[in-house]
Formats: sequence, C-alpha cells, structure tokens
Amino acid sequence: MSGPSREAIRAEALRIGFAACGFATLEPSRRADALDRWLAAGHAGLMRYLHRQKKKRKAPATITPGARSAVVLLENYTAPRAERPQPGDAYKIASYARGMDYHLATHGRLHRLSEWMKAEGADLAHTWVDDGPVPERELAERAGLGWIGKNTMLIHPRIGSWTFIGTIFTSLDLGPDLPTVRDHCGTCTRCLDACPTDAFVGERVLSATRCLSYLTIECREDPPAELAGAFHGWAFGCDVCNDVCPWNTRFAATTSVAEFARRPAPDRSDPGYFERMDEATFRDTFADTPLSRPGLARMRRNVQHATARPTEES
Repeated sequence: MSGPSREAIRAEALRIGFAACGFATLEPSRRADALDRWLAAGHAGLMRYLHRQKKKRKAPATITPGARSAVVLLENYTAPRAERPQPGDAYKIASYARGMDYHLATHGRLHRLSEWMKAEGADLAHTWVDDGPVPERELAERAGLGWIGKNTMLIHPRIGSWTFIGTIFTSLDLGPDLPTVRDHCGTCTRCLDACPTDAFVGERVLSATRCLSYLTIECREDPPAELAGAFHGWAFGCDVCNDVCPWNTRFAATTSVAEFARRPAPDRSDPGYFERMDEATFRDTFADTPLSRPGLARMRRNVQHATARPTEES
C-alpha cells in the first residue's frame, strides 16, 4: 500500500469533524531569528520548556523522526454568545475552557485520523496538539489555513481565530498546500488596542509576562504588583484579542463539537465557589478540563485578583 492521498485524508478529516485540513512541508522555520529574539528578551517568562524546545521548533523535520510531511487540522471552538463571559459574572473564564480540555477532545479526533491513515498504508502518523515542540501556527500558515495575525493567532479567512491546531507528522510525502492566504490584518489594531494589560510589545510580538492567559494559567508566582489589580475580571485565560477581531465578529460560526459546550461548573456568578471547594472535589469536577492545569490553589488566587477592585494605575 502506498498510503492515502491528500484528497482522501482531507475528506476523512472533515468527516471526523475537523473544520479545516491542510498539508505542510517540514523545512526549517523562517521565524527562527524571531523566536531567538523573543526568548532572549524574556517574553517567555517562566516557561522554560520553550527554551529547551527551541531547536526542534526551528527545525520541524527533527520533531518526529521519519516524518516527511505534516497534516494540519483546525478544530473550531467558537462559543455561542450565551456561553461567553456575561456582564453579571463575578469572574470570567476563557471561552476555550468552558468544556472538555482540548488536549483530550482534539487528540481523540487526531487519533482516529491517524489510525485511519495507518490502516490506509501510512507507516508513521504521529499526533500533536499543543503538547510538544511543534510550531503549529507556522505550519498552519504553510498549509494555506490562514495567516498569523497581529494578535499572534492564526486567522482563517472563513473561520476566524477561535481554533485549536492539531498536527499529524507522517512518513507520507504528501506535498504542501500553497500558502495562498495573504495577511489581511491591514491597518487594523483592535486586538493590540484592546489588550487589558498591554501585553503586545509590537505587532505579532506578545510578552507572555504581561498576558492574562500566562498569569492565570502558566505562572506559579504571584503577578507583578503593577498587574495585580488589572485582571479585569479574568480568572482563567482571556478572550479579548480574539473577541474584538473583525474576522471573528464577521465570520466565526458556533462550534458543533459537543465536548466544547459549556458545563455548569464553575458557577461564574459565585466569587466564593473555589474557596468552599476541597482538593478532591476540584479534581473530580475539573480533571478533564483546562482548569486542572492551574489547580485549586491558583484558581482561588486568580479569582481573588479577578474580583479585586482595579487600582487607579490599572
């Protein structure tokens, strides 16, 4: 068996439920110098794994030995307006965290596609979804699935940027989709202007150390004093730079993926929700959700900062 064709893989990916599928080659990154500058400037904060991964991120062909191509998949997680943060919420949770952890949900669909590819003759079909040294957005851009916007997100011209990116590194020589989508951000700076903590130090340059997603999810330390009162209600992640993007307000359609539907927990109207919860209950409630990453202690901390009265400086 020679393996499935590009057309067959794309058709199966869409049948499984992915929003878009493209194909990328694994030549060295053209953003290698930009990555080095970003890391040297300290914008990664305490995410030391990015320093450890940089060699592979700059050379995608070294990520999965034997791989010759990447199948790049987009998963739509656009929330209906009613499931997004509401004016009466005591604190806000990023839209992508309203249901099952995408690492689990998307990996499940990637695994189905990977197993199908192997059954069709692929010797290698290794899945990745935000869990390794893969430059997902650059590969998606190479695969013709959009462009990297000023908010550093991949923007698909018919879907927007509310997407997760999954990849399957395969031994099949599939050839690339042409990156025909040009940069359509133009003169728009809505995402840069709306960032509540001024985390963008330039177009397409985000300092994680000021980003609310980093501060509420990745950072184990307390936030810098000047940001402690500037969470603007966000207790987990932040939707602002996606929410204001015209490509989302005009084109993003609500996801049909059942796993991403909002669950009753947490009760965002209750500022004491996590304070009254014990560790065992937290694990039982949130083990398969993104909220398991920061854990109970940091969710308590985050809610405290989210519900604090902003200082004059913030």
